[in-house]
Amino acid sequence: MTPERFLKLRTVLDRRQPDLTVLMDNVHKPHNFSAVLRTCDAVGVYEAHGVWPHPELRPHHQISSGIAKWVKIRTHPTLRDAFTALRASGFLVYAAHASASAHDYRDVSYTRPVAILLGAELHGLSDQSLALADAHVAIPMMGFGGSLNVSVAAATILFEAQKQRLQAGFYARPRLAPDAYARTLFEWAHPDAAERYRRAGRSYPPLDETGNIIDRSK
Repeated sequence: MTPERFLKLRTVLDRRQPDLTVLMDNVHKPHNFSAVLRTCDAVGVYEAHGVWPHPELRPHHQISSGIAKWVKIRTHPTLRDAFTALRASGFLVYAAHASASAHDYRDVSYTRPVAILLGAELHGLSDQSLALADAHVAIPMMGFGGSLNVSVAAATILFEAQKQRLQAGFYARPRLAPDAYARTLFEWAHPDAAERYRRAGRSYPPLDETGNIIDRSK
């Protein structure tokens, strides 16, 4: 771990947004899943949520490296469970869907705890998910196509969220709770050691200012 690398990890973690996320409803194609996660990383999403009714279609089981190392993925057994968990944490859920009642995606606030609900590639969002959502947001389409690819729609909406949060100063200071910050920093800096500590049921040791593990036995 070089000092420069550790500084990069801390700089990125300082900008993570614990109250901005996505909820993927059966988004199972690996290239779309990866693209959504890449956008999540780019705008500072700390944790993404997903519901995959069929375990064999969970795309993160097929992705062992790359961007999935930097964005946590929380899986829920059902869509209702996902909504319950998000609402318990104070989130509003905006469904990316061009319904008759949808708001222009630029006209809603993303400076509150917000989850963007994204539908499956072929069938879109279910009636259940649309009914559960707090609001629908739509991207205006001026051409022949009626909608964008799920990963493109996610990027469009999330970068609007980033713009609003930049203007509100949300990226100017760390926003993670201290324990979550320290835990994530250790996992990013020392993933192999973190796995060993988890398997042993032990707490992570502290890191020094350059990212090295402090040996408590000395």
